Amino acid sequence: MIAQCHRRMSWCLLALLLITSAVGLAQQASGTASPNEQSRSITLDVVVTDKAGTPQRGLQQQEFTLLDNKQRRELTSFRAVDVEARTPAPYIEVVLVIDAINADLFHATMEREGIKNFLQSNGGKLAQPVSLVLVSDNPTQMRSKPSTDGNALAAQLDQYETGLRTINRSQGIYGVAERFQMSMQALTSLADYEAARSGRKLVLWISPGWPLLQGVATDITVQDQRHIFQSIVALSTRLRQDHIALYNVETRGLAGTSLSQFFNYQEFVKGVKSVDEAYPPTLSLQVLAVQTGGLVLNRSNDLPSAIAAEIAKSAADAGVFYVLSFAADRADRADEYHSLEVKVAKPGLIARTRTGYYAQP
Repeated sequence: MIAQCHRRMSWCLLALLLITSAVGLAQQASGTASPNEQSRSITLDVVVTDKAGTPQRGLQQQEFTLLDNKQRRELTSFRAVDVEARTPAPYIEVVLVIDAINADLFHATMEREGIKNFLQSNGGKLAQPVSLVLVSDNPTQMRSKPSTDGNALAAQLDQYETGLRTINRSQGIYGVAERFQMSMQALTSLADYEAARSGRKLVLWISPGWPLLQGVATDITVQDQRHIFQSIVALSTRLRQDHIALYNVETRGLAGTSLSQFFNYQEFVKGVKSVDEAYPPTLSLQVLAVQTGGLVLNRSNDLPSAIAAEIAKSAADAGVFYVLSFAADRADRADEYHSLEVKVAKPGLIARTRTGYYAQP
């Protein structure tokens, strides 16, 4: 590895940063198995919409089919959650993340304005508790308490200036690698904080996303891939256990980003089954959003009003959803990947939930 560092210092730096993030994730996830995990019970939050994205109410257990590795599993519990109908619901929180790590001044400002538009809509009355988080290279960051008072949250947002990063594209791969690392650290820190709250958390990351780092594939070592795989398993398990779904409402990011790059993440959304499939792009924000049952909204977010509309679309997932549980089979090996799929009997409906999990012996 020393020789490789002499030849390509940039990729070695990236590998070291990834290893640091991976080790941290693995340490944080160790020892966190709940009684449900010990009994191999898997609980999923499932959003059902029509093709236009409208949430579907009133579905019954017999209308759902759950497939684990394409094998049907019997549901051990079922609950429909409808906030408007006042059905019994777990604690639900919407977390709005302003990303000043990956956005320049113009787009960071646009993120803030879009969030304010959302908070102040409907007279500032929010359907669910909402909290605000600012992530940047400034250690003094905003983290508000959850509130349904959108006007108060908007006023609090005005009290903070979005910290600008000093790292940008002109600094090449060093800047890109550091943005990736800082983004991962911000996500794991947020997951740590939200883990203390029971219930469902929708984390809406208002951001162009962090770098995909597709070019690292030719320089990464098998040892690096092992660390990345450990990160993937640890982070996937943690987000599932803590009922955290990620959403990426994309702004158009740093100047010079090709529009086509906003869709490159789609090559990496399939679950990582083994070490040899583990690469940095599989830890990108967009990929994690799809895999946790969230959304990637990146087509027309060029104005604060468009960002506000996409935030509202994502937050609507907190109002109507279904909670399904099933008993997973014991795995034959450690970190055995299982794909998940939920189908609904009514034609034209789409069920969205986590795309997989890692089972243990």
